[in-house]
Amino acid sequence: MTDDPVLQRLREISWRRALTSAEQAELKACLKAHPEIREEWAAEMALTASLTQLPEPAVPSNFTSRVLQAVKREALAESRSPSAGTWWQKFAHKARWAMGTSFAAVVALSGLLFHGYHVHQRQELAKSVMLVSGADALPNADVLTNFEAIRALNQAPPPDEQLLALLE
Repeated sequence: MTDDPVLQRLREISWRRALTSAEQAELKACLKAHPEIREEWAAEMALTASLTQLPEPAVPSNFTSRVLQAVKREALAESRSPSAGTWWQKFAHKARWAMGTSFAAVVALSGLLFHGYHVHQRQELAKSVMLVSGADALPNADVLTNFEAIRALNQAPPPDEQLLALLE
């Protein structure tokens, strides 16, 4: 069907009651303007007529008691306080300040232990620096005077190519 608001309004009215003569005249004018939807409108009216002939569904025999039980459940749920719950939730609600204080104490103790460890490490480093600074730098400065001769002793002569050739 089209998106014409007049036709949509008339369709919704026809679902609830029969159209008045003024509404039927308005419908004829709309169908004259849109002849392509005449068949769809007839099918819609046939479906509406079929639905109105169906019997009304029977209300269950326990309908009233079910409604009253639902009302009681809602009233009971609203009357409960937000703190109502398990024993753990009640205890946690009452001891919230104790848990917060305990957490703050654990954080403070951790900070103090870390600070103590840091101070201990610095003291150990200071002791090792004192130990190293108290030692003599070099036992004898004459070792550096013959440095070139000592370095020359560590160098090996290049391999003898002719001797290697004879050995093969």
